[in-house]
Amino acid sequence: MSRGARGPSRRKATSPRRGGPGTPTPSGGGSKRAPSRPGGGAKQGGGAKQGGGAKQGGGAKQGDGPQRAVSGRPSGARARNSERGLGGLQVEGRQAVRELLLAGRRRVHRVVLSADMDRSDVVGDIVDLAAELRVPVEEVGRGKLDALSRTDAPQGVIAEAAELPATTLDELCAPEGSDRPFLLAVDGVTDPGNLGALLRIGECAGVTGVVLPQHRAVHVTPTVTKAAAGAVEYLPMALVGGLPAAIETMKSAGVWVVGLDAGGETAVHDLTVADEPVCLVLGAEGRGLSRLVRQRCDVIASIPLHGRLASLNVASAGAIACYEVARRRAD
Repeated sequence: MSRGARGPSRRKATSPRRGGPGTPTPSGGGSKRAPSRPGGGAKQGGGAKQGGGAKQGGGAKQGDGPQRAVSGRPSGARARNSERGLGGLQVEGRQAVRELLLAGRRRVHRVVLSADMDRSDVVGDIVDLAAELRVPVEEVGRGKLDALSRTDAPQGVIAEAAELPATTLDELCAPEGSDRPFLLAVDGVTDPGNLGALLRIGECAGVTGVVLPQHRAVHVTPTVTKAAAGAVEYLPMALVGGLPAAIETMKSAGVWVVGLDAGGETAVHDLTVADEPVCLVLGAEGRGLSRLVRQRCDVIASIPLHGRLASLNVASAGAIACYEVARRRAD
């Protein structure tokens, strides 16, 4: 696949895309579009959700800035309604809470600290930032904090905040100040630890936006915020009704869509579209990319494995792919 075959007009949302879905495409080196769907590849994953094998693979509008805090926990109805959006109402973990306060992207209602915790380093920063932003800080016993927590180890710090703002898919495809979006999409990832790790990896690798399906995928839970260590505060995210349709929208906007799967005929290290507008799609733990998503990707890429195991954890696969794209874009 040649990068030179791609013209500047490819990035315009109004430009016609060559070789739509179902259109035969030559497999020679000058072809812009990926070969037709490869069949029968072995799954890169297939293990348990937590740390088990997974198939390879698988923007927010600015808020009003720091505002005067409103104390009190979100009501049950409010918490239930948040499930329809991105989530993020409860943030746990020291790094995650500090980044929440530093980013100033959404209102923080209160910070709850364990009364017997040392106030040095990160915790001291949290207390100072909360005071600066006039966010109430409540000290409670360890038992009460554990009762409030929704993760196994909140590290003595919990914050309650407004829901994460969502952006639109169109805005992700045309990020402000850049003509080369670097997007990350997840296809049915339901393990919050894996999603949080992917968000942290993506933010560090320079991902400009994340695409999350509305259904059959985890959104931003307290476990996600803790694993992401603050990445959710900086990554624009869009909720989409269906990933196959979202892929078609991205392709129409000139974004190359690359699915990560062990059956891919292109090694991720040979991904010639990496320095173009690109979206990496990672599949669910165990089953990998769904059939419809796989069919709609421009390219199916794989990570070569040289050991005895046949799979990588989805977060590990995502790290390799994201940094390979980042390396090529830096050249």
